[in-house]
Parts: sequence; structure tokens; C-alpha cells
Amino acid sequence: MEHPMNLTYLGIPGWFVLSVLWASGGFFFWKQTSHAVKLISLGRPENRKESMKERFFEIIKVWLGQKKVLEDRVIGIMHVMIFWGFLMIGSDVFDLSTGGRFEAVLVWMSPIIADLWNGMVELGYVSAMLGASAALFRRVVIKPEKLKHESQFEGNAILATILTICATAFIVEAGENPSSVWEPIGYMVSGWIADFAYNDILVIYSYWLHMACLAGFLIAIPASKHMHLVMAFPNVLFHDREGMAVMKPMATTEDGKAVLIEELDIENFGAINYTDFSWRQLIDGWACTHCARCQDVCPAYLSGKELNPMTIVTDVRDYANEHAPILLSGELPEENMVARFKPEAIWACTTCHACVDVCPVYIEHVPKLTDARRHLMMEAMEYPEELEVALGNLEVNSNPYGFGPHERADWASDLDVKIAEPAEYIYFTGCAASFDERNKKVARATIQTLQRAGLDVGILGMEEGCSGDPARRAGNDFLFQMLAETNLATFQELGVKKIIASCPHCFHTLGKEYKAYGGDELEVIHHSQIISQLQGEGKIPVGELEGKKVTFHDPCYLGRIGGETEAPRSAIGGVDVEAERHGRESFCCGAGGAQMWMEEDADKRVNEIRAKELADTGADVVAVGCPFCSTMVSDGLKSTGNEMEVLDVAEIVWQTIKANDAKIQSLKEPKEEE
Repeated sequence: MEHPMNLTYLGIPGWFVLSVLWASGGFFFWKQTSHAVKLISLGRPENRKESMKERFFEIIKVWLGQKKVLEDRVIGIMHVMIFWGFLMIGSDVFDLSTGGRFEAVLVWMSPIIADLWNGMVELGYVSAMLGASAALFRRVVIKPEKLKHESQFEGNAILATILTICATAFIVEAGENPSSVWEPIGYMVSGWIADFAYNDILVIYSYWLHMACLAGFLIAIPASKHMHLVMAFPNVLFHDREGMAVMKPMATTEDGKAVLIEELDIENFGAINYTDFSWRQLIDGWACTHCARCQDVCPAYLSGKELNPMTIVTDVRDYANEHAPILLSGELPEENMVARFKPEAIWACTTCHACVDVCPVYIEHVPKLTDARRHLMMEAMEYPEELEVALGNLEVNSNPYGFGPHERADWASDLDVKIAEPAEYIYFTGCAASFDERNKKVARATIQTLQRAGLDVGILGMEEGCSGDPARRAGNDFLFQMLAETNLATFQELGVKKIIASCPHCFHTLGKEYKAYGGDELEVIHHSQIISQLQGEGKIPVGELEGKKVTFHDPCYLGRIGGETEAPRSAIGGVDVEAERHGRESFCCGAGGAQMWMEEDADKRVNEIRAKELADTGADVVAVGCPFCSTMVSDGLKSTGNEMEVLDVAEIVWQTIKANDAKIQSLKEPKEEE
């Protein structure tokens, strides 16, 4: 039969009807997309063009390869079938829009090429149909709890449209003498409609319904959450390559380094208005897929607090669309972004970055919240009252506990350790291990283990100051920079190059964030890493707890953010049983993001959720590698009525060393008696 596009309808050529259809859809798509681009362009400038080669490789893995989508096997496979299916059928749109001329060119080039192309298109339609069918079944029949946050009509309508596109494609194919080898579904459908009296009419109607649905997609995409089909590409391409949780300085020089405090000249701090966020932070709002993965892993959300990371992202787009006329005119709406986010949500974030890590399109949720905190803390002066005490102590005594600096080395008074002297390694004790009685034991176990291995290691004593992590996560970047510059001056004076930290927050802050302030040459190692290294060299034994089952709680700033999950496990000889969420997927203890210094509702405690997960392992001991995790997990276990023991990696190793010493001594004693 004649191709439907080449027919005339009431005197109007089919090609003209198709042109109007595509022009209408294309115009709407262009208008809505350009509108979104204008709103995104209102954001402040940000350079994300370095390392373009690596960025394109990331596009291949994450956008084209759908690497992060497939981390959720069930939902990921459904999405990938639709995504890859549409990539394969994209060229068929050209063929259908040109009356079969695209395929004719392929046949002219080589019949084999045409056959392979037909096979690819067939596979694409089958893949998209199966994926959409499974997704629609999940939405309509299974009805997952996490999908209740969004309009079911929109999602179901899109999936129904995809099914319509696929079904009509097979009918159109059936009318074109399909190959039984390369187009088996179309060939099968041709057999079904062969005896149908109006099969030509069915093919014609199917063709126009098919093309109308495709053109309709051009209207639906920018007007719905499916705008992520357009914005996911640039979102992944321009993702942050500086490292997860590495906050940017208040002001930078041309080479990207922080402007020194004495040279700072800033009128506004943080972000309160839409235009205070960078264009890359704003594009997140249009790239969001509404998959709710960030919501599913957020400790604040799961503990019942005001924060929902997905809402923070969608608020950006909704706010822009609602206030578009005002924003595009260069004015500021009465409602600001802090009010839209809600202060309660802003202060609930633990900065664990689980939301960022799990996002399939590299959305950066946390920086929006920490930028808002900077405004609330340094400009609006509106922050949780409890933080005033901790930050005041930081400013006066360089630790949030309020102890005098002269007490920093008291825990090591009998250990014969170098204090404020040059050494190959400096053990940066951190505030918790310096002043908290429970964590002083960790500091002692760490330094004694390192000494036993023969390491040239010292401490800074009263010369050490807080790394600044609590101040920075709380939004007081001015105080953070003061602490950072002071510590760096101390490092330079003593020639410090290698630092060992038992606190993952110090490990992250010193190792990654100090680079912008002059700490480029610092080599910062977590204590579990150096212990594991020394064990590999045979200088100290591998940790062991005889007769006890051990599990390990991965600190967020060590595992997910720091990328280190193996060293602590290696140091203690492995774990007997893992928590359901472990490694990079570990659940936050609830202390990060300066939450350690804020009050938490008794019925909304993150640490209790984590404590129950750890208790469910049936282990006797929870090994940790962070002083905050030690405190929060211990408190959580107590409040849930569990008596599991909580030990730091260093404590387990030191106990093993002492046990071995005791065994050696017991073997010597009989000989001495003889």
C-alpha cells in the first residue's frame, strides 16, 4: 500500500499535515525549553568546563550507559529498557517522517545495512514496550509507597503513550511487508490483520496516531517531570568534579584558591534569593527524574523531619516557574528561596550526601542547603540557639566543647609522644578525641598502635585547633576559614606534610577542603588506612576479637564521601556480618552537618534508626571509625535497649596487641620459674 504520508486527506497532502504536526510540537518544545534555559541562566556564573574529556567519559557511563540507574536492579532495568529502546527507535522517526525514504537510502547503500537497521528498530520497540508495560503494572497494581508523592495521572499517561507508540509502530510495520527474520513482531501482526477487511485503514490510522503521540511528546516533555530527558545530559556533563562534600570558599581568586580573610570584601553571604545559586545548582530543578531515590536514603526524611531532598530540588523549578515574570524582569519576588525550602528543612540536613550519591543524574542537593545555611548563619543571624554555644566555644577555644587549648594533650601525658615537634607523621587528634572521655581512649589506642609499629609520629597538643568542620557545616564559613588559616600556619611552621586523623570529618576537611586555602601538599590519611598499611607490612597484628561477632558501621565522611570502605574492615580482620546498609550505602549516624551540636526531637532520632539496623545483625560488637559515630551509635543502642559493645577500629587492634603481649608473657613465665 501507499505510505500514509504520501496520501491526500480531504485534499490536503499528508506531508503537509505531518509538517504542521511536527512544527506545532517543535514550536512548543522550543518555547518551553528556551523559557527554562532563561530561568537557569539567571543563576550566578560557575566554571564547570575543566576536564571535558573525563566529563564526556562520564556521560558515556552514566547517561548513555545508565550506570547509576541500574544500581536499583528492578526499577533500573525497566527504565533502561525504555531509554535504550527510544535510542534505538529514534532513527525510525526519520523514516516515518519521510515516507520510507530513510530505509530506501539504507537499501541503496546495502541490503544488509537495511536489515540490521530494521532489526535494531524492532528490538527498540520491543524493549520500550516491555519496559513501559512493567512500569505501568508497578504503578497501577503494585502502587509503591514512594510514588504517592507525585501525580499518578501524568506518569501513567506517559507510559500509556509509550505503549501506544510501540503498538502502532508494529501495525504500521505490518503494512510494509515486514521481514520474518528482522521484524518478527511486525511479521506476526501482519498475519493477524491479513484477513481484516479494513487493514489498510487500520495501518493509516495507526500511522497518524503514532506520529501524533511522538509530536505530543515534544509538548509533554518540557511541561512535565520528563524535562529530565533534556536536562539530564548537561547535568551529568557538568557535574562537580572537585569531590563530594567539598564546599567552595566564600570568595576565590582567578586560580580557584580562597581569598584570605584579611582580603575578603563580601557584602552578602550564602544564598537566599533564586539568583544567589549558580546556574548548575538551578539546572538540577529541571533534571530531576522524581525517582525519589534521594528521599529513600535521607536520614532526616526517614526520621520524620521536615526535610525531603527531592522537594528541595523540585522547589527550585516550581519557584522559578511561579515567579518567572518577576525573575525575568530582573526583580526579586517577595518570597525567597529560604522561605520556600523552610528553615526547619535547611537545618535538618546531616550533610551525609546519601542523596547526592544515589542520584542517577548527579543532582547536588546538599550544596543548596549549606549555601542557605551560610546566609542564615552569617547574614540573617537566624540559626538554632544551641549552635551559639558550640560556635562560641570554637571561636574562643578552638573546640566546640569549650575546654582550654592547654588541655588538648592531657590524654597523652604518659605516652612519651612528641608534642609540637617535627615528625614524619602528625596525629591530628581532633576535638572529640582530645576532650571527650570516651574518645580519649581511641586517641590513646591509636597513638600506642602507631608507636608499636615504629612510626615516627607526634601530636600538636595545644598548637592544634579544630579543623573547622562543625563551623563550615553549620554555615559559619568565616569562622571555618579562620580556623583553617590558623592550622595551616601551624603546619607550615612545623613542616607538617603527612597527617593521620581518626575523625573522618577531619580526614575530609584537612585532606580535601584545605587545598583551596593553601594545603595542597598535605597528605591526610585516616587512622584505619595507616593501621591497615602497617599490618600489611607485618609491623602490627590484624585486629581480632575472639568469640565475638563483629559488624562495622561505615561513617559517611569515610565510606561514601571519603571512598574508603576496605581499610577499616581489613584492620579488624574483616567483619562477621554486615548491616543491610553498609559501605557507600551506609546509613548516617545522625551527627554530621553540625547535628552533633543541635537538639533532636526524641521521636525523630536518626541514631536510633541506625542502632536498630546494627542490632538486627545479631553481632556482639559494632566497630566504628569515627568519634561522632561512636557516641551516636552508643546512645542509639542504649535508647533502644540494646547492649552491643561499640569499639573503634584502633581499640580493637590495640586490644589484640595487648592480648598478644599477654600470651607472649605467659609463655615466658614458666621458663623464668625453671
